[in-house]
Amino acid sequence: MLKVLKFRYFLCALLILGCKENVEKKQSEPVESVSKITEKETSPKDEKVILFYGNSLTAAYGLDTEEGFPHRIQQRLDSLGLHYKVINSGLSGETTSGGLNRLDWVLNQPVDIFVLELGANDGLRGIPITESMNNLQTMISMVKDRNPETRIILAGMQIPPNMGADYATQFKQMYPALAESNDIPLIPFLLEGVAGIPELNLEDGIHPTAEGQKIVANNVWKILEPLIKTDSENLTTSPKDKSVIAN
Repeated sequence: MLKVLKFRYFLCALLILGCKENVEKKQSEPVESVSKITEKETSPKDEKVILFYGNSLTAAYGLDTEEGFPHRIQQRLDSLGLHYKVINSGLSGETTSGGLNRLDWVLNQPVDIFVLELGANDGLRGIPITESMNNLQTMISMVKDRNPETRIILAGMQIPPNMGADYATQFKQMYPALAESNDIPLIPFLLEGVAGIPELNLEDGIHPTAEGQKIVANNVWKILEPLIKTDSENLTTSPKDKSVIAN
């Protein structure tokens, strides 16, 4: 029961701090990362791009970006000798509406794998499920329209029943429904094994610690790895255990 209550506090507090983060982190490091890639770097012809598109969870709020799960995915790819460049396009406090508004600019660069992690802030604000679902669907369609070869992964989230049990259930079901209708892979719950566990979250009880981000990275890698394996030209001899993110 204690863990359930802590999990509720965790997600409820996210609503309050989400807006604050949006103001405090206009200088968001993830957004700067996108700028650096588009303006300063030219990727090798054989290098593919994985773009993580989300909110403060993706942005590694409260940590150095090197401690966030996108960077840990980059470390894993590098350790396997795979030619992928990870771009962190997380923005604290982001909603599906905000994500939709800035997506066109983000897609100005080539993207081979697009990981969509948005919706939690919608749920905590009680935004109608149909509106959030439509925004997510529009983003998925935009990515596909821009490049039909881009593969998309959807990260699922859950919320406490503060807005009502029916709303919470519909919110949870929104992600697998979108994944199925679009035939895209789904991360069932991005924060599995982290949410509601004090020692895996920062003092605010909201955002994962560096250790928590390692677990999130493993949750992502389980779904990401099969997509990468399909690129046979990028595969090299790998370490014995490919299911655990490097420390």
